[in-house]
Amino acid sequence: MAHNHDKQARSPDSSMSKQVVAGTLATATVNTGGKLMSKIAKHPILLFGAGMVAGYFVYKYRKEIVASAAKTIDAGKDFVLHQKETLEDIVAEAKEEN
Repeated sequence: MAHNHDKQARSPDSSMSKQVVAGTLATATVNTGGKLMSKIAKHPILLFGAGMVAGYFVYKYRKEIVASAAKTIDAGKDFVLHQKETLEDIVAEAKEEN
């Protein structure tokens, strides 16, 4: 039998619970990563090996990293320009009222 899932039938708490789970996973990842890095930092050979692996992946995906960084910079510039235009509109409206 087919089930009908209505978007309105979902509880509003489902999106909140997803955010809570995502936040919990992020916290656990950061916590585990910090512990792992502190252990690796005590062993120079492991630190060197981790650097080699990181360097390999940075080199392998350098084009995607640069493209992503450029996209993020462009989005930031667009955001700043939009905020500047909004501020100019608010200032112009304030001057018109006086």
